[in-house]
This record gives sequence, structure tokens and C-alpha cells, in this order.
Amino acid sequence: MKTVFIAGATGYLGRHLCAEYQSRGWRVHALVRNASSAQDLQADALIEAEATLSETLTGTMTGCDLVISALGITRQTDGLDYREVDYAANLNLLNETQAAGIRHFAYIHVLNADKMPDVPLVAAKSAFADALRQADITSTIIAPSGYFSDMADFLNMARSGRVWLFGTGDLRLNPIHGADLAKATADAIAERRPHLDIGGPDILSHTDIAGAAFRAINKPARITRLPDWTRRAAIALLPWITPRRIHGPALFFLTAFGMEMTGTPHGTRHLADHFADITPGKTESTFDP
Repeated sequence: MKTVFIAGATGYLGRHLCAEYQSRGWRVHALVRNASSAQDLQADALIEAEATLSETLTGTMTGCDLVISALGITRQTDGLDYREVDYAANLNLLNETQAAGIRHFAYIHVLNADKMPDVPLVAAKSAFADALRQADITSTIIAPSGYFSDMADFLNMARSGRVWLFGTGDLRLNPIHGADLAKATADAIAERRPHLDIGGPDILSHTDIAGAAFRAINKPARITRLPDWTRRAAIALLPWITPRRIHGPALFFLTAFGMEMTGTPHGTRHLADHFADITPGKTESTFDP
């Protein structure tokens, strides 16, 4: 039986990766910071270590055949910055992978990273992706357009009575469900593909997503479109007036929402159905099978 080592296992995608690989008959070793709070993971072993501290990783990958990292910061809560986690911690994982003699490392990146070099989150991810490509190891880099979990903000705005969009609302994206992304990731790794830009099956405008959110809660659509200069002004001002834990993810989402974010369509799950399945009055759970 082959063994996969999954970093970022407690995140939205990481949980789906654990489930996907177990369903394929792999033994799953999940890297966690606190094993007692991760007992619900579909994993055969919980590996307790801090990826930001390279010494804690020593020996943790012995006997593994594949390493997948979905490790990264989206919304900062623990004081670490993107360079420390999205770059340095992943580099620690890569170094330990090579020390353990494992020949394949897969990494979850972000779509259109080359168009967002000034966004700290993306810059850190891109720096690691570059290091991975240059390493003497087989690599697979998956670049998703966005997760269903990210779209919860549309649903929450709709519940509050109004969705705010920038510009015309015509820019498109195709977010993907975590289970569909996990399956496509496992397939790409099995095929030893070096890179995959990926999204869900439905290519939707921002207006389409707002409409789906209102339909899911059975309320009339109330959409306000702000001129796009307000988005650009927010990008310029937020680092000066908000703490890093707020402006870090905001800069990413504001920048991404100013461009087309469509990857190659994959999967069978539809965002409208997903919205309809979420219990009214509650935000989306971290793991939605």
C-alpha cells in the first residue's frame, strides 16, 4: 500500500485530499499542528509537527511515496506572514521530502499568479513554486481558480440584504468544490502532470454568483455595482489603514476579483446547488462533502 503525506490537511482542500486518497486505497499521513483537534480527519496517521520549524519535520516522511502540500495562509490569525508559511514552511517540506528520498511533490498554488506579483500572498506562493520547479524532483503544481468555500462571502452578503460588486460584474470565474479539486489533483499526480490550471464546471460572472446566492435564500436580488476605481483605491489604502491579518487576504481577493479567473473546467458539483445545500443563517463549514 502506498502512503501519501499531506500538509495543510486540516484546511478546506486538505480534508478533501485526505478523503480522496483514502478512497483510492492509499495510506494517508496528515501533517497537523495539534493532533487532539484533528481527530475528525480521514487519515491513517496524524503527524504532529510545525512546518515552519524544519527540525520538527525530521523523519516524519519516512516510508512515504508522495508529498502533497496544500499548506498556506489565507486569513492570517497566528502572527505568521506569508513568506514564513507559503514560502519558507513549504521549502522546509520540500527539503524533508528530498531528504527522505521521496521523488514526487505536489503543490497547490493559485491561478493567474503571474498577474499578481505585488500581492504578498501570491508572491510567496510563486517563490516556492519556482523553487519546486528548480528542484531535482518530480513536481505537480495545481492552480485552482477559487474554492466553493471562498464564495461564502457572496452568500453572506445576500443574507444581509445586498451584494456589492465592483465594475460591471461581468468578470468571470469558475470556482471548484474541494472534493472535485481533490479528485482532479490526484488524477494529475497519477498522470505525473507538471502543471494544471483548474476550475469548476460552471463559468460564472460575479453577477451570476450574486444571483445564485439570492436564489438560494429565496430573496429578491439586490446588487449594487461600485465603480472599479473603488476596488483599486482599496488595494492602495488597505495596507496603510488595516492590520496585516485584514489587508493580507483582502489584497488577494480584491486583486483576483479585478481579472478573469477561469481554469480548465473539471468536476460535477455546481455552485448553485452548493449554495442551496448550505443551511440558511449559517456560514459554510470548513469541510462540505
